Amino acid sequence: MATQYQNLSEYDADKMPDANKVAMQQYAIAVADWNPAITHVLLQGAIDALIENGVEPSNIQVFHVPGTFELTYAAKKMVESVRSEKDHSSKYNAVIVLGCVIQGDTPHFDYVCQGVTYGISELNARTNSCPVIFGVLTTNTLQQSLDRAGGIHGNKGVEAAITAIKMANIVW
Repeated sequence: MATQYQNLSEYDADKMPDANKVAMQQYAIAVADWNPAITHVLLQGAIDALIENGVEPSNIQVFHVPGTFELTYAAKKMVESVRSEKDHSSKYNAVIVLGCVIQGDTPHFDYVCQGVTYGISELNARTNSCPVIFGVLTTNTLQQSLDRAGGIHGNKGVEAAITAIKMANIVW
């Protein structure tokens, strides 16, 4: 466990990809509507960070799903969406999934967290279309979630968006 506070949502804008290139890219965000006081703050942070780094607002597509478990299916559909009949690459340069699962008194937490983590990992391992960025909070308490959704630990939605831009612009 980290003993020193660090707000990981702070980043060096000078180390980001060229905004002119990013402006032309398409980004998709799937957000879970369960725990909306958390997930919708993550969503706004992600949208703001994408726009601040050059993405045109019209190039950001947001899809709402009922809960975190459904994020894998939504991400799969986004990854599989194609630009055109001729160009079968993904319509999106990156997909971001945002959700929040808070520990309760039943093993439901474990199953949901394991399922969505595995699902997103599998998508990334099996596709070469575009990266899928994991922006799911898995916390023990509501306060831990609030701390990561605009609180003392920053906004993990911002971090997911920055990661998406960097991953979409990796040069091989």
